[in-house]
Amino acid sequence: MSSLLFEQFKCKGLSLENRFVMAPMTRTFSPNGIPGDNVAEYYARRAAAHVGLIITEGTVTDRPGSADNNNYPKFYGETAINAWKNVVTSTHRAGGKIAPQLWHVGMIRKPGTGHNPDAQTDGPSGITHSGKSIMPAPTDEEVADMVSSYARSARDAKTLGFDAIEIHGAHGYLIDQFFWGVMNKREGKYGGGFIERAKFAADVIRECRREIGDDMPIILRWSQWKQQEYTARLVETPKEMETFLKVFVDAGVDILHCSQRRFWEPEFENSSLNLAGWAKKLTGLPTISVGSVGLNGDFFGAFAGQSSQAAPLDKLYEMMDRKEFDLIAVGRALLQDPEWVKKVKEGRMDELKDYDGKALSTLY
Repeated sequence: MSSLLFEQFKCKGLSLENRFVMAPMTRTFSPNGIPGDNVAEYYARRAAAHVGLIITEGTVTDRPGSADNNNYPKFYGETAINAWKNVVTSTHRAGGKIAPQLWHVGMIRKPGTGHNPDAQTDGPSGITHSGKSIMPAPTDEEVADMVSSYARSARDAKTLGFDAIEIHGAHGYLIDQFFWGVMNKREGKYGGGFIERAKFAADVIRECRREIGDDMPIILRWSQWKQQEYTARLVETPKEMETFLKVFVDAGVDILHCSQRRFWEPEFENSSLNLAGWAKKLTGLPTISVGSVGLNGDFFGAFAGQSSQAAPLDKLYEMMDRKEFDLIAVGRALLQDPEWVKKVKEGRMDELKDYDGKALSTLY
């Protein structure tokens, strides 16, 4: 086992007992957007079993079209905010640290869905991933409010006592749609080359920072792949990645959460570094790696209800020992078994559970 996995980690005001992070995983257990005691207990169980940092499921901002499912948790409105206070209190009482993942689904949303069925859908240009224009491009004022919606959520996260925030800029959702030239055909601000397209997220980071101050870390989750196109790539070379990520570094991001399907896969030719490894090398910032940790199948199969077997952690130990990244996010293995980190810490590897696709419909 890599001893680094159980070393403390510190970033600004955030101190973690180890390097394990609970990956944000969409759950649909918050009727009308309100996380109940069952959700609070779900996170507290992981906190009590030595997960260093819990990043919540995506929780949507107050833009009316931010969600496409009425059971996604909201991060606005008195009832939902009070419910999140219960989640924070329960997690802290169990000894854990927690960050909300601030989320807007963007053009993924179909009209008539989510918490406000009559709301218009948000996106950079009103264009789908297939290139079809289905609505007018939003005005500059509407886009500015999309940016501000994240900041309003960040302000509430600070007030509620969360330990950090994560901005969801990955997997083909709203921020990633601004990154992606296929869907972002804006003219003027936030449109054009990949640096200009990255400035939407940079402004989100800056506005969030103004609301939460300097001591609360901001995590940005990003990915090359999109759920609309698994082979999509925002950057093709280390130089392009360095230029792209510098936009967020300059905006004040603290940690980069680099999402890929399998954490052990190299990002570029002629190097063994994965996405998080390259991001750390190019920016000097702490990074989180993620992708099929502890399992032999990736998460796309999980969406179809497929199961996966527990897998050895030797590759993770090797990469941590080389200090390629700072933190490792665990998804389905922790979804299946709240004591997964505790078992790894105690060397109880034979007790690690296989992932059952039914876990998506259960709050273990």
